[in-house]
Amino acid sequence: MKLISIVVPAYNEEENISSMYTKLAQELESLPYRYEIMFINDGSSDGTLQEILALSDAHDDVKYISLTRNFGKESAMLAGLKRCSGDAAILMDSDLQHPPHLIGELVQGFEEGFHQVVAKRSRTGDSKLRSLFSSFYYRVLNSITDVDFVDGEGDFRLLSRKAINSLLALSETNRFSKGLYSWIGLSKKIISYENILRADGQQSKWSFGGLVNYGIDGIISFNTKPLRICFYTGFLVLVLSLIYIGVTFYEIMKEGVGAPGYFTTITAILFLGGIQLISLGVIGEYIGRIYNETKRRPNYLVDISNVDEYDEH
Repeated sequence: MKLISIVVPAYNEEENISSMYTKLAQELESLPYRYEIMFINDGSSDGTLQEILALSDAHDDVKYISLTRNFGKESAMLAGLKRCSGDAAILMDSDLQHPPHLIGELVQGFEEGFHQVVAKRSRTGDSKLRSLFSSFYYRVLNSITDVDFVDGEGDFRLLSRKAINSLLALSETNRFSKGLYSWIGLSKKIISYENILRADGQQSKWSFGGLVNYGIDGIISFNTKPLRICFYTGFLVLVLSLIYIGVTFYEIMKEGVGAPGYFTTITAILFLGGIQLISLGVIGEYIGRIYNETKRRPNYLVDISNVDEYDEH
C-alpha cells in the first residue's frame, strides 16, 4: 500500500495544530493509503512545539522536525520534503487556509498519473488593493522571467516522489519554490477552490515589507533579464548623451556659447546618477546571491537536543 506524506510547516500556530491534525486524519482515513503527517516547527516562540509533541506521543502517524530558529517557510518545506518518505507528499499550511477536504481530489490526480496536482485558490476575501497588486505582479513576473507563474497557485499541492526528488536535486540556498515547481516541469493538474480565511490566530504573518522582498526574490531567482535591462538602459543613455552632445556642439558652433543652464545640468546629473544607482543595486542583488551560494550554508538546522526522541520520530 502506498504512503502519502502530509508536510505541514508551522510557525506560532499553537491554536491550529490540534484541529489541523483532526481534520487531516478524518480525510486521510477515508483513503486507501497509509499516511504520515510531518509537522515542521519553524522556530516557534509559542506553544506550537508542545502541541506537536503531544500529538506525536498520542499518534504513531505524526512525525515532526523542530528547527533551531525561524528559518522561513521555504527552508521548513525543504526540511519536510527531505525527511518525508511517502510515494507522494502534500504541502499544506498549518492555519487551515488550505482546506483538508481537497486532499481526496489531490490524491485522485496523483492516481491519474500527474506528478504535480496543484490547488489554485481564488482571491475571495482579499482586499481590492492586494488583488490588484498581485495581478500586476504576476503580469510583470511572467514578462521578465524564464518560467511561468500563475496567480493563485501556491505551495498547496501534491508532489509525486519523482517531483520531490527533482526539487531536492536543486542545491541552491536562495529558494523560491513557486519558480522551482514550474522549472522542474513534469505533468500538472490544477484544482480550483475558494479562498478560506484563517480559523484562529493572526490573519497573516506576512508584512508588506516581507511580501515585497518575496516578490523581489521571484523576479531575481529565475532570470538575468534585469542585468540585460541595465545594459540596454546604459546603452540608450549613452546614445542619447552622444546625440545631446552633438546637438549642443552644433548650436555652439552656430550661435556661440550662451549662459550654461543650471536646470539642464542638475537634471542630467540626477538622471544619470539614478540610472547608475539602480544598475548597481541590481548587480548587487546578484553578487549577494553569489556570495550566499559560495558559503554553502545549510538551509536549516534541526534541534536535536533530545537525540533519542528525535531518532524515534
